[in-house]
Amino acid sequence: MIQNQEPRVKFRPWEGNSTPPTGSLPAQIAHKLVSDLWPQMAMPMHHRLLEAYFSENRTISDWTVLADLVSEIGEDSSLFLQKLEEQKSDLADRVIADHNEAVGQGITAVPTTLINHVLPVPGAQESETYINWIERIIERSESS
Repeated sequence: MIQNQEPRVKFRPWEGNSTPPTGSLPAQIAHKLVSDLWPQMAMPMHHRLLEAYFSENRTISDWTVLADLVSEIGEDSSLFLQKLEEQKSDLADRVIADHNEAVGQGITAVPTTLINHVLPVPGAQESETYINWIERIIERSESS
């Protein structure tokens, strides 16, 4: 079970009356907008989105739910919705461009860690895996 591997994770299978998300684009747009409006809240919003989806089974493709999450991290959901209406198309284009850039760099799995801007390490890995890759990169850079 995932809880045995990572005890801090509060995961539960989807249940309740809310429908599962229809896709990830709205949540990614919401995160990008929060990052633009309140840069210091980018990580709190990221964590809030994960918790809402994996722990609370909230429909994070619903704009009302996303506005509620913005409010829950202490920001102005009315301003969020106003800016969303003004910028939704541009934000979607930016999210899609980020996705396409990642695919162009060979990133096809979530999560993927990009080491030294060139080495994609796909999937969740043990810390030792990252340490080994970083040590190899350092050794190669020192020998060149």
